[in-house]
Amino acid sequence: SGSVALMMALLALGIGPGDEVIVPTRTFIATAHAASLLGARVVLVDCGAESPNLDVERLAAHITDRTKAIIPVHLNGRAVDARVFEIARQRGLAVVEDAAQALYSRTPQGYLGTLGDIGCFSFGMVKLASTGQGGALVTRDEALYRRLVAIRNHGVRDVVSHDYLGVGGNFKFTDILASIGLWQVRRLPAKAEHCNAIYRRYATALADLSFLDLVPVAVEAGEVAVWTEVVSPQRTAIVTHLAAQGIETRPFLPCVHSAEHFAAGAASFPHSERFHTEGFNLPCGPAQPLENVDRAIAALRSFGQG
Repeated sequence: SGSVALMMALLALGIGPGDEVIVPTRTFIATAHAASLLGARVVLVDCGAESPNLDVERLAAHITDRTKAIIPVHLNGRAVDARVFEIARQRGLAVVEDAAQALYSRTPQGYLGTLGDIGCFSFGMVKLASTGQGGALVTRDEALYRRLVAIRNHGVRDVVSHDYLGVGGNFKFTDILASIGLWQVRRLPAKAEHCNAIYRRYATALADLSFLDLVPVAVEAGEVAVWTEVVSPQRTAIVTHLAAQGIETRPFLPCVHSAEHFAAGAASFPHSERFHTEGFNLPCGPAQPLENVDRAIAALRSFGQG
């Protein structure tokens, strides 16, 4: 899975007890669990005011002598500020890109997940390419690649010699799921374009509605908006209005720091909290018919007129 991919990446980098890993609090909790399961301390950072991605301006203040890695998360195909890679390079830190929601998204610098030391992808049910369950890692570092190949098979060099190189597990992808994945990847261009067509349709139609804001994704620059996300102080009323017309929405997941085992004490995450309390997804996704999008747009307009 993508979750195991993240843990494998940190394991390959030698992350363990006593180390610190910087993680945005505005992410799915699997990002933080990858470090926690290896005994590392998770250091949470807020997102920006306008973007749910990691706020790079806050990054330096969280780096200590024990910091070993940063896990920037490209939420919904949205590229994290590229300065994170420069900061990591200057401070000698590894970068593990959580690109679970960013398969096929790109910037002028390259595809998301290929810009750091290791990139991690997910093929879960709600992703752009799905094998039901699954994940993958990519790296340009030959030594890390060799380490990861062993980690995925109990730390064994190969199935013939069975030399024990280190700690690992049974993290192999099955041939059946891989065959499904190959076909899914071939459909990526068409699915990505459909998701972005949905995003553009909402962006045009909702631009004049003052009661909600579209969370921006740079689709014209190569990012892929797998989901169309909005924020509004009137979320509860809007969601209720849409539900009454048979239109489903999905609230944003809670912040990592809301979990008791990641409680951050007196630390404050105001921007992340806003996205948690006001954010939700409109009908979208690679299989969503455009007529459903038009129904949702009409319902949102009727809310504004009510």
